[in-house]
Amino acid sequence: MSRRSNGLVGAWAEAQRQLQRQHEAQHRAAVQGAREQERLQRAHERDMARLHREQQAEYRRRREADARRRTEELEARVGVLEGLLAAGSRVSAFRTASLGRAEEIEPFAPGQLACPVPMPDVNRYQVQGGWTAGRRAQAQQEAHARYQQDWRAAQAAEAQRQQQLAAYRRQYDDWAQGQLSEIRRHNAGVSELAVALRRGDAGAVVEYFSAALYSSSAWPAEFPRQVTVAFDPAGRQLVLDWELPGFTVVPESKSVRYLVGSDTEKETPRPVGQRRALYRDVLAQCVLLVLRDVFAADEFEVVESVALNGFVHDIDPATGRQASVCLSTTMVSRTEFGGLNLEQVNAVDCLTGALRGQLSARPDQRLAVRPGRIPAELESGSVSHGGGAEPDLLEMDPIEFEGLVAELFRARGMHAVTTQRSNDGGVDVEAMDPDPISGGKIIVQVKRYRNTVPPSAVRDLYGTVQGAGANKGVLVTTSGFGPGSYTFAEGKPLTLVSGTELVDLLGRCGLRGRLPGAGGAGVPAQRSSPEGEAAGEHNVLGMTWSGGAALDVCALVCRGGRVLSDDHFVFFNNPRTPDGAVRAVPGFAEDRAALSVSFDALPAEADRVVLVAAVDPEAEPSGDLAGFTQACIRLRDARGVELDRLEVSDGRAGEVALVLGSFRLRGSGDWEFVSGGKGYADGLGALLREYGIEVA
Repeated sequence: MSRRSNGLVGAWAEAQRQLQRQHEAQHRAAVQGAREQERLQRAHERDMARLHREQQAEYRRRREADARRRTEELEARVGVLEGLLAAGSRVSAFRTASLGRAEEIEPFAPGQLACPVPMPDVNRYQVQGGWTAGRRAQAQQEAHARYQQDWRAAQAAEAQRQQQLAAYRRQYDDWAQGQLSEIRRHNAGVSELAVALRRGDAGAVVEYFSAALYSSSAWPAEFPRQVTVAFDPAGRQLVLDWELPGFTVVPESKSVRYLVGSDTEKETPRPVGQRRALYRDVLAQCVLLVLRDVFAADEFEVVESVALNGFVHDIDPATGRQASVCLSTTMVSRTEFGGLNLEQVNAVDCLTGALRGQLSARPDQRLAVRPGRIPAELESGSVSHGGGAEPDLLEMDPIEFEGLVAELFRARGMHAVTTQRSNDGGVDVEAMDPDPISGGKIIVQVKRYRNTVPPSAVRDLYGTVQGAGANKGVLVTTSGFGPGSYTFAEGKPLTLVSGTELVDLLGRCGLRGRLPGAGGAGVPAQRSSPEGEAAGEHNVLGMTWSGGAALDVCALVCRGGRVLSDDHFVFFNNPRTPDGAVRAVPGFAEDRAALSVSFDALPAEADRVVLVAAVDPEAEPSGDLAGFTQACIRLRDARGVELDRLEVSDGRAGEVALVLGSFRLRGSGDWEFVSGGKGYADGLGALLREYGIEVA
């Protein structure tokens, strides 16, 4: 007989079944959650991979676009070079009217002074309310008193405004009248130039055509722009030396390609033959473009023919030294050039064929041609610009000197005009540098001094720059600056240009100007031979200075900017050159150092003798040139008779070597002293390295 389970056992079994079902549900939920998490993780990884691919694709697109942009820039540069002559031929011709200035003056702008002071409104001083009639009357009286006080203050402020406005108006009227007078004086000078140009005045012809060539907008920014000009009135011929661009003007690369695998850019080189041919074509275009600018600017037909030589400043392969290498020469009449269609010609064929000019067969290797007529060879009746006879800057008319400085800034690619003449604290030249990054308004002050410019002039210039809101101030002088001036200018938007630096800048830009010795003429250096030294036929250069600086005075016999050899450096360990032409000597009583120079005995290749002062490292191991002041060179004959006294620049704190100046051989065969001023903080070794002497 079976026995049925009681209720207790059945309840327990049912509970177990329910618990089992809960465990199974929880397990299924956990498994499902894990699967969902895995699904979300895979989706996230897919999204990240897609984003990475998109970023890689975008990076690749940017690199490829940059490579294309660089290729387009290379192609654009080549396009400019190939179309140089055609584009330049479409530029408007230069005219004398281009030199004129419009009689336009900046309008009167008083700013806030033009606004009257507002008067108080009586209605704003009315009192409303009050508990009693007496209190209302008292409040009204107080309000009226405030109104009267404010009205009187406003009246006083208005009277002061009107006085300031009237004073500012008078200042403006004086300034405007001065500006207008200066413009009219400038335009009168332009008219005088046009008259002189019509009659074929040599000086006017040189100045006019120099301005025409410098102002031409046909040249790319990286092209040099230096010219030496002379005019032969008898033959009505303009003779030019023009600087041509170097071989680097033609891009070495033809295209740029991005390599994905190495993540680099690869430049495809331009074929050598193509680059050489393009460079030769560019030179021919430059020559034709100069001829075009000259004949197009000749509105009065004063020039019948042009003799043009094209030079590059580079290493002469024949000597291994820096030199001007002539790569092209031609002589063209107005009639010959007038029959050309420059926009259609092949430049090389036109220059060498139709015009019978010469062009270097391998200009990239600086294979020179023989120049034709050059400015320096013209007769004394001609006038040159940038070459030949150079005017004495100290003897120039002040207005002419300011005009020369303005022309220097124009030659360097800026817009420059002379302003109304003023005192030392005024503005002589205003220039505008068109460079969008480093350019801006430049205030230029010009001082034709024989002595060192005082620091007060530099401080005055700084105040003028700040008052005019200019970007920069430049102080140009024919003398030099002391250490106080350089100390004040340090860290400020000021540039100090000494006389030596000015002459160097003028020469680089093809402009004329020289600084003679104190006598105002070439140094009367006696000529002699080594044998003549025993008889006393030589010059003695006696060096004197104030201050306690212990210095060595040295000399370098050079050709250009390079010493002939280490043996041609005269100093305490090498007291004479091999030929004895330059020697260290005791000097005379007041001399602190002296050198003997026999100019006729110098080597034939020598064209300058550079004088140097350096701190004696043994006597003053930590000294500098701050105590080197009031220095001069006494030029004496062999008997000790003083022939001239040559002033040199003061030393500056922190510098231990200084170029005092140099005797330079001129085309006439005379030696002329040009003062120096360049200092070196790194010692005599740094100076010598610039002149080609290797110092251990």
